[in-house]
Amino acid sequence: MTIIYSFPPIADDDARILILGSMPGKASLQAGQYYAHPRNQFWPILGELVGAGPALDYVERASTLMSAKIALWDVLKSCYRSSSLDADIDKSSIVVNDFAVFFATHPHIRQVFFNGATAEQAFRRYVLPAIDAEGLVLQRLPSTSPAHAGMSFQQKLQCWQSIRNL
Repeated sequence: MTIIYSFPPIADDDARILILGSMPGKASLQAGQYYAHPRNQFWPILGELVGAGPALDYVERASTLMSAKIALWDVLKSCYRSSSLDADIDKSSIVVNDFAVFFATHPHIRQVFFNGATAEQAFRRYVLPAIDAEGLVLQRLPSTSPAHAGMSFQQKLQCWQSIRNL
């Protein structure tokens, strides 16, 4: 097992929404981009919702997210993981990102959406007790990972509509 590190957030001062994953998978780490696995449905879903689809290059997708007042980050800063699966994260190795500083420097964020259960569970366990979460609305969405094949693209898109409805 090797230690892996997440990416810096995609965010600007106007962000109102934060989408949190757990930790980038191997394809994302190799590409240096969030959600780089070709079967991950994150970018197709965000394409439908705010125009940040996979037809755009990565820099344009990031810019489109920020224009939509959406920030993107991961709960974990680093951990040991033997594969791309969240289930393979060594819980004893988890280091979380500095959310106290993040929320202080992004004071307009009021909605936090989790891309799957692992991101939500890690945030609630490791982050929530250490921050002032007053006024934050937390909502889990179905994982866009190809490992979460129990829902169709359309079903996931329907759930993710809550981002656009704000």
